[in-house]
Amino acid sequence: MESISRISSMLETARDLTLEAAQSAGAARSLNPRPSKDLPFAQVKKLLDSRNDRDILEGLRKVISMMYRSKPCLPYFSSVVKNVASPNVEIKKLVYIFLLHYAEAEPDLALLSINTIQKSLTDQNPQVRAMALRVMSGIKVPVISQIVSLAIKRGCGDMSPYVRKAAALAIPKCYKLDPNTLPQLLDYLSILLGDKQYYVAGSAVTAYLEICPERVDLIHKHYRSLVQKLVDMDEWGQLATLRLMSIYARKCLPTITKTIRKSRTTGFYDDEASGEEGSTLEEVQILDPDLELFLKACKSLLHSRNSAVIVSVARCFMDLGTLEHIDSAIGPLVALLRSPQDIQQVALYNIVDVCLARPERFVRYADHFLVHASDPFSVARLKFEVWTLIYPHCENHIRDMILYELEHFTRALNPDIVQESVRAIGRCAQSDDHASARCLRLLLKQVSSLDGNLSAEALTVIRHLIQQDPQSHIKTVIRLAKNLDTTPNPEARATIIWLVGEFAGTDDESNIAPDVLRILAKGFAGESEPAKLQIVLLAAKVYLHYLNRVREQQPQASAQEWPPATTHDDSDNPFATSSSPPNSSSRTNPKEPPNLDHPIPKLWNYILLLARYDTSYDLRDRTRTYRALLSNASSTQLASLLLLAPKPVPHAPSPSENRKGLPLGSTSLVLGSKVGIGHGQELPEWVEEGQEPDPKLRDEVGAQNDHLGGVSGVGGDRPAGEALDAAVRGERAKEMEKGKGRMVEKSLEDWLGEEEDEEESDGEENTEEEESEYEEITDSEEEEDEDERAETKALVPDEESSSLSSSKA
Repeated sequence: MESISRISSMLETARDLTLEAAQSAGAARSLNPRPSKDLPFAQVKKLLDSRNDRDILEGLRKVISMMYRSKPCLPYFSSVVKNVASPNVEIKKLVYIFLLHYAEAEPDLALLSINTIQKSLTDQNPQVRAMALRVMSGIKVPVISQIVSLAIKRGCGDMSPYVRKAAALAIPKCYKLDPNTLPQLLDYLSILLGDKQYYVAGSAVTAYLEICPERVDLIHKHYRSLVQKLVDMDEWGQLATLRLMSIYARKCLPTITKTIRKSRTTGFYDDEASGEEGSTLEEVQILDPDLELFLKACKSLLHSRNSAVIVSVARCFMDLGTLEHIDSAIGPLVALLRSPQDIQQVALYNIVDVCLARPERFVRYADHFLVHASDPFSVARLKFEVWTLIYPHCENHIRDMILYELEHFTRALNPDIVQESVRAIGRCAQSDDHASARCLRLLLKQVSSLDGNLSAEALTVIRHLIQQDPQSHIKTVIRLAKNLDTTPNPEARATIIWLVGEFAGTDDESNIAPDVLRILAKGFAGESEPAKLQIVLLAAKVYLHYLNRVREQQPQASAQEWPPATTHDDSDNPFATSSSPPNSSSRTNPKEPPNLDHPIPKLWNYILLLARYDTSYDLRDRTRTYRALLSNASSTQLASLLLLAPKPVPHAPSPSENRKGLPLGSTSLVLGSKVGIGHGQELPEWVEEGQEPDPKLRDEVGAQNDHLGGVSGVGGDRPAGEALDAAVRGERAKEMEKGKGRMVEKSLEDWLGEEEDEEESDGEENTEEEESEYEEITDSEEEEDEDERAETKALVPDEESSSLSSSKA
């Protein structure tokens, strides 16, 4: 009968496997799989209540599929939860997923499954134990906080590191359920921080940063062990540990800056006559030995496959290390440019931030920032910015390459890239005076471009370059003025007119401002508003220079009798002009000009009349302001101060200049500080020398705890893993007999010799035992004889005394 039952069970298992294989093969063959239809409620419930694991698994899959499609699945709660006691691991996983999703909605029913989950904590399978601990901590019911705390305590002493890792990840969840359990959780956390398994320690560091990042005293004895495990941790553990060690280093590891004197000689040989000995003072930063240990461990992480780890290491070097450490992180950061575009863009933001501090170290990687045709505008803009930052530090052939590339992209189809390339050329010219002439020639070629945006941007950059050295660019302004007829862009025309106005006070030979004003006055009505504003400003400057020249030519006495070009007879018409001849009776008015036939006053009056009837409020208001400033010809000091004051030399900073100082890898570095997002958790200031904790606190871990990398059991209990390790170490210690610590390979003769020695030692021990027994027997007999002798001696004196008394008698 037993054989028949075994055969039937085997046939049923084979049938189930055949059905599953057929289903998977059919799903693979279907090119256009149709969406599975939801089964009726009764049919799904029947599957969940079945005694066959295959039917239960099928029903759970249907329920989980409905759950992730946001369909109501609470009616199945009782039928699903009762399967939590199933020995099938796949069924347990699906039940746990369902339980975590709906436990908060049905806390009473979820509590019924707590006992079954607690029983799973003692399962032989470590995966089941870890899942049970994970699910128990994930049920958001505050009533079970103490049960979760006890489960974490049990998980801390588990033999499996997988379970201990689950216990570490459960600590923040338990703290969120009940913050009053913090003292207990800190004890568990202190145990897990010293775990010898690196993935357990990494999860413990993550939990530490979530519940108690200010408790630095918990890190002292585990500092060096965590640094040693840093290389072996997973990426998430490495990121958390790097963040923790940065905070710990600022609070507990001071840096000392000392000024040392270095001797130098200008001559090569000692007897060289030109050799002059001297000394210079140089500041040297001395790092703490533990900080050097951490930075040395970080260098190996620069070869990580995770870009976030590389950026975090670079941030640690920027915040904690020296210039040499920062230079070592530049190469791995540049290597991130081979990543996908999303990672490439974020990496470029961090590269630009480092380049602002160390631009000369990026010169050797200049060809890595070549813009490809597939690069989006955001990536191309950042590459242009890196080029402009390293341009002053490059050699001539690299500078030529950068300018050739920027000139090439001025002819690109994307207008944004065109404008950015023109701005980059301007920044290169501002950073190097020797290259400004070449950059200016490149920009002048773009002025006559049919693209209005390109010409406007080029003229803006040209204006900045001309303002740096105005006297050497007079011919450049004349050349730009000739392009007014072929420049349709309003912003470009306004820029050229402003430049002409700035050179309106030159000598008569090269002063083209009156002629340009005369030409522009003819088409004033058809100009755009920005151009009209600059034309009125040009007219005011030309007229002001005319008044200043006339004032210098006339005596001081007659200069005080000059009247202006306009009169105030009509108070209702502020733009009314004088129509009386210069030799009329109004000549006696001290505010009348000596000669109105000059073309400059006529142009000024004509521009005032044109601006009077313009539709722009801004233009009319500004014209009234200029007219009021120039109304009194005898006092033009205020007008000269406002209109002819020297302009400051403009400087176009790097677009990322406002991001300077933001931490690497932060969101604010990518989105900018203007978006309202914080800069992330700022690092504390460096601890002052003499106020740091005692360095001996980091030396006590090896002497106190020798198991689990410094882990002690909860409440003094010794974990099973520790016992196994101690047993293994004991066996190894017995074999370390020869070779001063080297393992000795024993031959057959050695084993036989040891057996003979053991037999001889056993025989000697037996003889020694017999001799000892014989000696004990003889000793006991001698003691008995001595007792008898003592008794007889006690009787002898009585007999002698009686004999003496009889003899006397």
